[in-house]
Parts: sequence; structure tokens; C-alpha cells
Amino acid sequence: MNLRKTFYILGLLFMFTIILPIVHADDWNQATRFTFNQPVQIPGHILRAGTYVFQLLGNNHHLVQIFSENHTAVAILYSIPRSRDGGRAEAAITLADRGGTQPQAIVAWFFLGETEGHEFLYPRQEEQELAHATQKTFVSGD
Repeated sequence: MNLRKTFYILGLLFMFTIILPIVHADDWNQATRFTFNQPVQIPGHILRAGTYVFQLLGNNHHLVQIFSENHTAVAILYSIPRSRDGGRAEAAITLADRGGTQPQAIVAWFFLGETEGHEFLYPRQEEQELAHATQKTFVSGD
């Protein structure tokens, strides 16, 4: 009876050792999927309409990787921490609308349940334009 209990406990520990990293993979890198129905701008690139995955690069919470829906790397961007109003909420993205013919620019990305997100670093001139643009945060992603 004691031997059976020992094997049972060891089996459970082994199972948790294998499953635990898989369960928390999205929390670790904050992978979030966003779908855009029109082109949007990120620093140095224009993303065509489509689905993209935003995630942190390794242990560095200041580098954000963006992948297309077919898992092709699109960009690696620098970011700084940015707080959002209100409590913890859904995944969200902040867009700046500069009007005219320019696509909306992604200013920041927030992971599900986090109050601190990732603000993208644009060149100084663009950063000044975005600061004066109308910014709206959209709850989205999965």
C-alpha cells in the first residue's frame, strides 16, 4: 500500500513537471494575437491588414517580437513600460490616429490582466506627431 502511494505521488509530480511550462507559456512571453482590418504602423514598418502575434523576446521585457499569422517574424521592437487607466482588463492595443492618408500607428500593447504594458519607441519626430494625435485603446486579442 505504501509503495503504491509513493508511485502515485511520484507520477503526479512528474506530470506537473511536464505540464507546468506548457500551461504558463503564454503568460511568460505574453503572446497576444491581434487582427487588423486595415494597415497599421509600427516603428519602421507598415503591417498590412491581417493577424499578428505580439510577444516578448525571451527574458527581456523591453523587446517585443511581432509575427505574422504564418509565424514569419515581422519585427523586433524596443519598448518602455506604460501604465493604463483602470484595473486589470482584457488584452488591448493603443492606436494613434494622425488623420489623412497615414495608417493608424500602434503606440502601446497591453497583455491580458496586466496594468503595465509596452509602449513602442518611435523616432523623435514621429513620437512628437503621435503625442499630438488622437489616441484610443481598443480591447481585443485572445
